[in-house]
Amino acid sequence: MPKETMTPRERWLAVLNREKPDRIPMDYWATPEASDKLCAHLGCDLATALERLHVDTPLTVGGRYVGPPPPAGEDVFGIRTRPIDYGTGTYNEVTNARLAAYNSVDEIEAAYTWPNPDWWEYAHLPDAVHGNEHRIVRGGGSEPFLIYKQLRGEQQAFLDLLMNPDIVHYCLDKLFELAYQNTLRIFDTIPGVVNITYVAEDLGGQESLMYSPGQIREYLLPRMKRMMDLTREHGSFVFTHTDGAVRDIIPDLIETGAQVLNPIQWVCPGMEREGLKRDFGDRLIFHGAMDNQRIVPFGTVDEVRQEVLDNYRILGAGGGYILCPCHNIQAVTPPENIVAMYETGYAEGWQ
Repeated sequence: MPKETMTPRERWLAVLNREKPDRIPMDYWATPEASDKLCAHLGCDLATALERLHVDTPLTVGGRYVGPPPPAGEDVFGIRTRPIDYGTGTYNEVTNARLAAYNSVDEIEAAYTWPNPDWWEYAHLPDAVHGNEHRIVRGGGSEPFLIYKQLRGEQQAFLDLLMNPDIVHYCLDKLFELAYQNTLRIFDTIPGVVNITYVAEDLGGQESLMYSPGQIREYLLPRMKRMMDLTREHGSFVFTHTDGAVRDIIPDLIETGAQVLNPIQWVCPGMEREGLKRDFGDRLIFHGAMDNQRIVPFGTVDEVRQEVLDNYRILGAGGGYILCPCHNIQAVTPPENIVAMYETGYAEGWQ
């Protein structure tokens, strides 16, 4: 086996800067239940498991909440959730849709208090990154329409795009400004340290976009561009997460400022890896692409290994690829498949 000549940070940065790494870097996304199964299988804690599997996990940094304590059971937005058991794990489902009852911007302004950026402090960040100089650092970013859907309720949020555009614009301005200030303060506190910034919105479903291109261009892209401009001005790379079949909007994301695209859900129409690499590989770094709907959870060990080889051959051709599951590994996934993914990624990723 060749010998590593780069730290995980150097390895990521080589790919992000379109330089040659010693090997293809690997990232890890999983539910807590899947991680628990992996740890039980390997007989160690998660940090040891990831080190044993040669995963180049980013260090995520952010503000520390010091604002007014939210009421019991609520987050800073006033959102309440309950755990929903789906058999192999749980997820949190919103129960109150805090802003659902309001029919105008005036009503929201009169009744609702938005979180203040000053409710977070950042003085701990230098200590958080000290001793982790070998790791890539992720900090800041935004995903406000996700929060908007929680505040208004899923159905109402989609109706608002057509029926209440003033409410959408008003709320997104508030949410994006909070994300912008959080990100700016991270950059100012640890200048030059953050390497990747998560500027995301889920734009695609399994078959097509969830919103019209016009709605994406009206409500989201201008605000995402402000976040992306801030990110690039501070020397961080724009990491854009958007699930599903988003081929039609990828040129817009690139024009807006996206540099890294995740999760590459290639089983969706239009997301075939060969076409993405051919048409966008000179402008995007691809992150993900290990099929988490069929192959990783339900395939054989050999099929998982072949999936790694296919991603290296297609998305990794000439550089520009970081191996990672296509979104979070689920608890139904055999730990043997997780091990096979990273062992194959390590063995076959040398450049």
